[in-house]
Amino acid sequence: MSDMTATAVATRGFFVDGKWIERGELAEIRAPYDDAVIAQVFQGTRADAELAIASAVKAFGTTRRLPAFERQRVLRRVAQSISQQKDEFSRTLAQEAGKPIKAARTEVDRAVFTFNVAAEESTRIYGEYLPLDWQEYTVGRWGIVRRFPLGPIAGITPFNFPLNLVAHKVAPAIAAGCPLVLKPTPQTPLCSILLAEAVQQAGWPDGGLNVIPLSNEDAGLLVSDDRLKMISFTGSAAVGWAIKRNAGKKKVILELGGNAALIVHSDADLPFAAERCVAGAFAYAGQTCISVQRVLVERSVYGKFVDLLIAGASKLRVGDPMEESTDVGPLIRESDAIRAADWIQEAVRGGARLLCGGQRKGPLLEPTVLTGTRTDMKVNCREIFAPVVTVEPYDDFDKAIRQVNNSAYGLQAGIFTRDAKLMFTAYEELEVGGLIAGDVPSFRIDHMPYGGIKDSGLGREGLRYAIEEMTEPKLLVMNLR
Repeated sequence: MSDMTATAVATRGFFVDGKWIERGELAEIRAPYDDAVIAQVFQGTRADAELAIASAVKAFGTTRRLPAFERQRVLRRVAQSISQQKDEFSRTLAQEAGKPIKAARTEVDRAVFTFNVAAEESTRIYGEYLPLDWQEYTVGRWGIVRRFPLGPIAGITPFNFPLNLVAHKVAPAIAAGCPLVLKPTPQTPLCSILLAEAVQQAGWPDGGLNVIPLSNEDAGLLVSDDRLKMISFTGSAAVGWAIKRNAGKKKVILELGGNAALIVHSDADLPFAAERCVAGAFAYAGQTCISVQRVLVERSVYGKFVDLLIAGASKLRVGDPMEESTDVGPLIRESDAIRAADWIQEAVRGGARLLCGGQRKGPLLEPTVLTGTRTDMKVNCREIFAPVVTVEPYDDFDKAIRQVNNSAYGLQAGIFTRDAKLMFTAYEELEVGGLIAGDVPSFRIDHMPYGGIKDSGLGREGLRYAIEEMTEPKLLVMNLR
């Protein structure tokens, strides 16, 4: 049986300059749920990274001149290819990331949408006409502003959305006409490799996309090399800000972490708010940057909301991500589950009460609800990236706003209220990149601007917004006198 399993494990190369390369060290890709080896992937070296950068620089001579209809055609073909291979992408994603299979299918659908939106936006990279006859001596002059692709770009992606967050680098880069050197995370490189095949088959020029697993040390070249004009990074705050410090003159876009907060006011539809909170806190075991981590509920409805939240959490099925009935799968590593369980116990020792969950079995952690916490506890002030949520009552709305803002992070927040004044107060006062009214902070549709402030990042993703980041305006002045 073990020999058959070993034979079935695929070995994959990396993709540089339109070629699939199989050399160097092999790394095993293991399923988070049971640690089974699901594939082997060749690791690139610093020399391979040099080759990838050089091929991207060369490809820019072609990609920057491609007309919009050709870029659009490539993007539509990629979307179609992902859609046609939905089952393979979904299985691969569920295996390598430990994401429940039904959530994996949703991510694949989102990636198709991401490429289709990028196809539309590739034909809508507009500029403007500027009248310049505002002074006597400038009569007869006018200007136009047009956006041009920046140049070769580096992308570094995390484990938690190994297809759609990669799509958020690849799709806008193609739309803008920028070659991309992509370093996928070591835990989940397989979806990136499948996507590279789809991009190659769609007719994108050789060197226009390079996908290369690298050690962190070798990936430093992507940060320091001035031939790359931008780096787009999604991952931890510590790594993201270190990249910015070392990036030299290149543009840096950072989509980092969060400890997203949700305010539930007394006029909210409590069953709906609790239902959405269950989804927002525990989907993919809380391993999203906008997972609900802190909930503040007006005291008059606090007890009822907590009862609904616990009832919803207790119905979730924890287990094998490949089973259709699973709602909450494993954390990406057992060490992450151990860390989260330690933070829970630390909070309990500090006076917090465990309302449900808290038990760990290997990489699996039960959906957990805590109350009686303090703002300085790790379960509140740090990003837990696990199926853990704290819920506390509030008496004064303005104080609740201040409590949400009492955080190093500022990615997205949510609010449930029917009071428009409170909604707009929250919109004006909350220190976040986005406020979701009538839903949890975990809501995202892929064409909206997405990013944060404070330790949560710099710049915005979302197709049109990412294309703006990957292009720069250039002015042409015409003197017709």
